[in-house]
Amino acid sequence: MTWIAGAGGALVCARRLHSWGAVVYVCLARPAARMSPVPAHQLEILRRMGVPAREGEAAHGDGVDLIVDGLIGYSLRGAPRGLTATLIRWANAHNAPVLALDIPSGVDATDGSPRDPAIRAAATLTLALPKTGLRAPAAEPFTGELYLADIGVPPTLYARPPLNLAVGPIFAASEIVRL
Repeated sequence: MTWIAGAGGALVCARRLHSWGAVVYVCLARPAARMSPVPAHQLEILRRMGVPAREGEAAHGDGVDLIVDGLIGYSLRGAPRGLTATLIRWANAHNAPVLALDIPSGVDATDGSPRDPAIRAAATLTLALPKTGLRAPAAEPFTGELYLADIGVPPTLYARPPLNLAVGPIFAASEIVRL
């Protein structure tokens, strides 16, 4: 079973894994009524697909093969608190490997500084472009192996201000690239 915590990208991840045949359980760190429209729409799709999604329930037992962390991402504001902190501690204490989406929850995307608590991932799948904090020495113990995933951003968009980057066809050979 894959245990997925979060909203937004984590819900898309849950949908994809379920469609590929994985047994998926989704834990929401906030009530569905407090979600913005896009994550709420993703949650509704999951519910129609029959994927269990409950607020604040960590999976029990040894049946969890993978934990996908999508609790905070790049929107970190201070140390994780409440249910989010509880779920981070549960994931870190569990035997299953953790895959962080975009950046491990509790790690600052800009400078890489970890808060308490912070996810200790076996791997991080960052989206579109690596967040600068992922390369900071302080983030290393939390990031694990680092991968970059294609989310359909055209290379011409990276070339525009404020990025002004010439990235080329990063994903020509694969949708996921190890960094």
